[in-house]
Amino acid sequence: MKKLKNFEKDLEKCSRCGLCQSACPVYKITKNECAVSKGKFIMLNGVAKGHLELSDNINKYLDLCLKCGKCKDFCPSNIEVCQILSVAKNEFMKNKFYSKFINFAFSKIIFNNIINIFQHISKPFRPKFRKWKNAEKVIYFRGCVNQICPKTDKYLHKIFKNIPINIITPNFECCGLPFLSEGILERFEQAAIDNVNKFSNDCDNIVTDCSSCQSTLLSYPQYIECEIDKNKFVNWGEIIAKYNIKFRFKNHIKVTFHKPCHMKEDSFIYKIMTNCENIEFINMNNYDECCGFAGSFGIKNHKLSKEISEQKAQNIINTNADIVITTCPSCIIGLRQGLIFKQKRIKVMSLLEFLAKAKDIYI
Repeated sequence: MKKLKNFEKDLEKCSRCGLCQSACPVYKITKNECAVSKGKFIMLNGVAKGHLELSDNINKYLDLCLKCGKCKDFCPSNIEVCQILSVAKNEFMKNKFYSKFINFAFSKIIFNNIINIFQHISKPFRPKFRKWKNAEKVIYFRGCVNQICPKTDKYLHKIFKNIPINIITPNFECCGLPFLSEGILERFEQAAIDNVNKFSNDCDNIVTDCSSCQSTLLSYPQYIECEIDKNKFVNWGEIIAKYNIKFRFKNHIKVTFHKPCHMKEDSFIYKIMTNCENIEFINMNNYDECCGFAGSFGIKNHKLSKEISEQKAQNIINTNADIVITTCPSCIIGLRQGLIFKQKRIKVMSLLEFLAKAKDIYI
């Protein structure tokens, strides 16, 4: 496991150019230099050199991060910001008594058993996916939300009912993002190893409906020794677009799209919308700006999270859309958080839920 000391050269690579400021949703509101990656790097460089203590105050700024990764996209030095912050958080948590309770809550014996109990309860409500001969095989990484709730399985069953595709559903662990965010790297690496061992080379794709899950799965080689074929990891939207599936809706609906921070490829959404009859698709201003929730960030920094969500909500309202769709369960919470006190009622849905509402689905 890497230590903060291992990133000393990376921390020194930061030229303090400030390009991350133009990308960081938190900085745009707070204007706090310590909220943006360059400010954090100055502090963590001091910690790595032994000039500063990894204090509660520095940890406060480690938590003041959406882990959206936008700063890395703008960074000319291509520094792995989120990995460095996770390692720093891990070193901070090791010295805290309350970390034992967090570790226990996220342990396999507690966290996994809770997921397994809900999964067992929801099993009778999950449809069985049809088996086809000589068809494309995809491994479906459900993620924690869909392990608990059977709704997404129902959406997939309806959308792919007559499409020759075999959907395989191994009993995966959590992707590990909650563990990573809280600096529990030992637990994260444990989950990563378990999941990698369940990835099969005998499949065409590994598919998620959650951009955060997909991004976390792709980050595994940064933390553990493993080889994964990044080209195999896709969103369900990419599969739907590839098969050129058509959707006919009964009534005219105005739709806009929120792009999750962790999503890299989004061209599929435009092809899908073109294949939707009776749908008017409206591009949202700053459609790829953060929703403001980001898991534990929304709890630890609720006021700031709400402010970011409300900015996003206003962009949604300006489209005059009936529905805003996205591809991340956490984003759904963030979008609803922003819209909840607005007078205009706009429905928030996952892409799969929206498509499953079509009157007719065909090729």
